[in-house]
Amino acid sequence: MTSSERLERLRSLAPKKSKKGYLWVTLALFLTSLSAHWAFAWFAYVEEQNARDGPILGGDYFNRTLRDTMENWQSEFLQLIWQVAGLSFLWYVGSPQSKEGDDRLEAKVDYLLRKMDPHNAEKFILEAETKNPKK
Repeated sequence: MTSSERLERLRSLAPKKSKKGYLWVTLALFLTSLSAHWAFAWFAYVEEQNARDGPILGGDYFNRTLRDTMENWQSEFLQLIWQVAGLSFLWYVGSPQSKEGDDRLEAKVDYLLRKMDPHNAEKFILEAETKNPKK
């Protein structure tokens, strides 16, 4: 058995890593903070109703807490989602801003090719551009 075959066998025996760790941690933090918000809102609501000698009504608590939650999301959470998700989406679809880094990298690679192999560099660059045209 060759060393590459042994390495491939070891890789196949290794446990598969989940690539969703960030998602699970974010979801756990989100649910924990949301639960804490609603729990402390309940304590505040009960204290307020007791101070006023008012009835403790689940529907009233639900409406107030849901309103407060939505106000927080509108001002903080949705803004952050747009900044992160919007930027990621625009980067992914190829806005002009995302192409700047690719052009610089390509120019550097072309320069290195010309320095390392001046006789064959142009031929190689032309072949690469033919196989992988710019979009």
